[in-house]
Amino acid sequence: MTQLQAGAATDVGRVRQINEDRYLADEQLFAVADGVGGHQAGEVASQTSVETLLRTFNDGDHTTEGLVVAVEAANQAVWQLAQGSREKRGMGTTLTALALVQENGEEQLALINVGDSRAYLLQQGELIQLTEDHSLVEELVRDGKLTPAEAQVHPQRSIITRALGMEPVIQVDSWEITPYTGDRILLCSDGLTNELSDDRIASTLRQLADPQEAAHDLVRQARAAGGSDNITVVVVDVVDDDDRSKQASAALAGSSEPTRASAAPTVAGAAPDLEHTGTRVAAPPAPAPPAPRPTLAAPAPQPAPKRMTWRVVIFLFAVLAVLGAAVWAVAWYARGAYYVGIDNEQVAIFRGRPGGLLWFDPTLVERKQEPAGVDLLPAQRVQLEAGHEVSSKAAADRYVNNLRQEVEARRAPATTPLPPAGAIPASSSTTSTSRP
Repeated sequence: MTQLQAGAATDVGRVRQINEDRYLADEQLFAVADGVGGHQAGEVASQTSVETLLRTFNDGDHTTEGLVVAVEAANQAVWQLAQGSREKRGMGTTLTALALVQENGEEQLALINVGDSRAYLLQQGELIQLTEDHSLVEELVRDGKLTPAEAQVHPQRSIITRALGMEPVIQVDSWEITPYTGDRILLCSDGLTNELSDDRIASTLRQLADPQEAAHDLVRQARAAGGSDNITVVVVDVVDDDDRSKQASAALAGSSEPTRASAAPTVAGAAPDLEHTGTRVAAPPAPAPPAPRPTLAAPAPQPAPKRMTWRVVIFLFAVLAVLGAAVWAVAWYARGAYYVGIDNEQVAIFRGRPGGLLWFDPTLVERKQEPAGVDLLPAQRVQLEAGHEVSSKAAADRYVNNLRQEVEARRAPATTPLPPAGAIPASSSTTSTSRP
């Protein structure tokens, strides 16, 4: 009988106030859930998912299909809880789970995944990522638009495309892994993988034999590296595979070679025994390796449906708000002033900026009868042809009025000043008469 030993640890991190992660470490069922939604709704979603998963799986068939049914029940539980409360509307959670199941009379490890929490397999010292992230940046990586290194630091790496509780029906990715003594499976939230590289994770899993010690040390390292999110780790070791390794070694090595007491090593870099059953179709088997331990090719990834989540919606609203504010600012600047110019040889007042700004062209407000363009001095005409900016329509009117007064002053003819009142012209003469 296959025997498993597990260790688990979780930490709120150094930034968040609430730990919205939850983990499950039962005898034959293990899971990590990373809640989303905020205001404690994410915490409720992750807690509800692991409780429903455990209850439904224990009451149902211990098969891969039974594990998928338990995940679908967890999705329904979170969905219904969210619909019944305004405060919890839009909450959800990722879920990655591992269970010891029976398939065709043989013990297998069933693995499921929804979201961007991950599962890794450490086999003979080689670390292999088993799950695919249902996230925006991972889709860009799969499409060749981002490199894995760019995805690791991308500002939108937290946007997920699939999560429990977001829709009444959820698509679940599932696999089956043949367990061998010495295999180590890691389940973790993105609080670990966002802080530590795969090489560093692999080094820790190779160095620390005790699963509980390994789980605690991985959480400690992720917190020390930044701890920008909640961190949750479950480490599951296969400590007994019921002589499966011996039988496989004997089958591959041939009857002429003796059976070894311990599991024989695989070829470095070989893939684990793995069957992808997201659509219940097995991946094609790989050719038999020269090493005495059987392996199959890693599962062919299934395309994740592109679904809108609350994070995507908030991001899109934020982008639209920024763009709207930018357009409003440009419009306010472009239309928030006036200038005096020349239109059809007449002095005119325009609203806007001389020459326009982007797609905002100036508009004619008023064309003045006086002064005409020909009446202006050359320097004044050059200034108005370029556009003389003012702050308001009233300021424009005052400027035009000053121009008109200057033109009228230049037009006034020279006149002879009048004599002062009571003065007698020099050419005047008087006569006196006397009465006879």
